[in-house]
Amino acid sequence: MKRPEPEKIYDVAIIGAGVVGCAIAKVLSRFELDCVLVEAGPDVGTGTSKANTAILHTGFDSKSGTLESKLVQRGYRLLKAYAEETGIPLERTGGLLIAWEFDQEESLPRLWSAARRNGVDVQRLTGDALYQLEPELGPGARAGLKVPGESTICPFTTTLAYATQAVVNGVDLYLNSPVSGIDRDDGLHRLSCPHGDIASRYLVNAAGLHSDSVNRMVGHDEFTIQPRRGELIVFDKFASALIDHILLPVPGKMGKGVLISPTVYGNVLLGPTSEDIGDKDGRETTAAGLSMLIERGRKILPALLDEEITATYAGIRAATDQDDYRITSHPDQKYVCVGGIRSTGLSASLAIGEFLLDLLADAGLELREKPVFRSVGMPNIGEFRPRPYQTDMMIRQNPEYGEIICHCEKVTLGEIKAAFRSPLPPPDLDGLRRRTRVLMGRCQGFYCHANVLALLNAGREIQFSNRGNTGP
Repeated sequence: MKRPEPEKIYDVAIIGAGVVGCAIAKVLSRFELDCVLVEAGPDVGTGTSKANTAILHTGFDSKSGTLESKLVQRGYRLLKAYAEETGIPLERTGGLLIAWEFDQEESLPRLWSAARRNGVDVQRLTGDALYQLEPELGPGARAGLKVPGESTICPFTTTLAYATQAVVNGVDLYLNSPVSGIDRDDGLHRLSCPHGDIASRYLVNAAGLHSDSVNRMVGHDEFTIQPRRGELIVFDKFASALIDHILLPVPGKMGKGVLISPTVYGNVLLGPTSEDIGDKDGRETTAAGLSMLIERGRKILPALLDEEITATYAGIRAATDQDDYRITSHPDQKYVCVGGIRSTGLSASLAIGEFLLDLLADAGLELREKPVFRSVGMPNIGEFRPRPYQTDMMIRQNPEYGEIICHCEKVTLGEIKAAFRSPLPPPDLDGLRRRTRVLMGRCQGFYCHANVLALLNAGREIQFSNRGNTGP
């Protein structure tokens, strides 16, 4: 394990390697800077970023004039282009916002007008038009809006793409490195971490659920994170024939509500719940939450409840007492806090990175673009483009791409070995799942777990020349 160099002073330290922190690191890596990304967990994207609804939002329903609205709309365009550039799985399914009650129907004109002000294409639909588009809808849909630009995306590959591009362009990554304290000394931020202190001239707090705690370490108490749990149910791939669009509820004060969505992996997602809890680590699912989802799902798409459930999970969103992002700059301290980034953080991530550039420049950071900026291409783990087992050329070049290890998700030996040779190899089984989809299928690893575990142990012994400072 490489440890931080005591004498090294970074230009910028970023705390938190979720999708937002990794996006910021990726954006900063374009410039001639020494940057470090510091993460408490064993891998990138292990917190809120790994457990969301995996939707790339247009921002059609975001509150006009808010920072969130601005960054989601800009981020949508940036991430859509970046996904095409890097191979992140993305499917433009379109979304249907459905009014089931009279008061919801009354709010549709307001939502339509707001979407148009936000520059998003939306179309009014009658109840009959909804059923023509989605014949399996439950009875009682009164009217709706069609949002053609709403898309599904792979949140795992997105975070990994950002982090990989940052690392191959010179950003140091320290995992298993929770920050226990921050001192300001001689114009430097000194981060106390288990494997050694890290010093930087500028500091970015992108610690997600713990951004309020980190903010207080720097001497500020501008907000408090209220953990908001969202439980979700994943249905088997056979359910995908039931819908073509993301089925969206009319949003309420606690969030966007319960939706039903296809995924880029071929499954169908039902959720999330929305429950304020006191535990930032309370990611367990509950009988009450899952029962509520089943009840809502039966109303929206009755036939879905006849399909097999593959998995359930819960994520925690970083809500605050304000209905907007809490991004604040303290130029005198050369410090920027990125807090209150809720469920739209995936969509806004690259725009948040852009926004941070301006704030850091205003605080005095000199930005000179590198003459060479390395691009990255990510392996496809989506269902709707050819996978390695379907690609004759890849199999001819390496027969291991034709040797299937996980039959539920059609993951090959070649893909698993490639993950271990990547700049950010998986540290554990969960990391391997996020990189390849192994163990994520119908049997949840019942048949392939032993083989995959053996490959994980073998992969840990492989030496990599380009893996960066990734901690233990």
